[in-house]
Amino acid sequence: MTATDSPPPPRKIEWQVGRVQALVAETNRVKSIILQPMHWSGHLPGQHVDVRLTAGDGCRAERSYSIASPPEDGHLALTVERVSNGEVSSYLLDELRVGDGLEFRGPIGRYFIWSRNHGGPICLIAGGTGITPLMAMLRHREKSFDRTPALLIYSARSLADVVYREELDAMASREDDLRLVYALTREQPNDWAGHRGRVDEALLAGNCFPREQRPTSFVCGPTDFVESIAKMLVCLGFDPLSIKTERFGPSGGG
Repeated sequence: MTATDSPPPPRKIEWQVGRVQALVAETNRVKSIILQPMHWSGHLPGQHVDVRLTAGDGCRAERSYSIASPPEDGHLALTVERVSNGEVSSYLLDELRVGDGLEFRGPIGRYFIWSRNHGGPICLIAGGTGITPLMAMLRHREKSFDRTPALLIYSARSLADVVYREELDAMASREDDLRLVYALTREQPNDWAGHRGRVDEALLAGNCFPREQRPTSFVCGPTDFVESIAKMLVCLGFDPLSIKTERFGPSGGG
């Protein structure tokens, strides 16, 4: 390869300031921050950004947060969960106000992504706020009028802890190509007919697309959850190369 046909160097991702347009309470522990970037070249569903806070004494803290909004939107939505003793999440949830500037850089990540061009079917499995990048995929799927068969299995402590619950229920009610399964691990309504307890092999076997359809699985949540789900999918005979995973703590940072 000569100098003239060598690939261009990777583009450096610069820090920029986005203006907070809205703060949306998703649950009693989770908010979505709606940002308007100064300049944005677009992102792919599943990517994330780094957020940086700088104190008055110059001390800095950085955390990564998945993008919840689809590429079709002109803004960025970052969903943040309160972390015990988390300095960044506490500031974002308690101190940040509409009109404030928030420093961030991105988009970052090329592995855990899906767009309508990738096809399907897709099996999305979320634990807690691991729903965030998967929500970007579902929102992109809907905004682009794509009818790729999709399944979402969402594990949460209770119905009150299901992030984006109203939007997810509305999505599932609008079309037959999206199936939604909740697994409630700690509290269930008295009349709950859905899954009780953790996601197990039987739940996956009874809901995932047949292996013959060669689905791609996206699993996101706490490390133990992700490793357990990936192991069960392999035991059920799914191709390990078709299982994409993203691990993070309660919100991807403190």
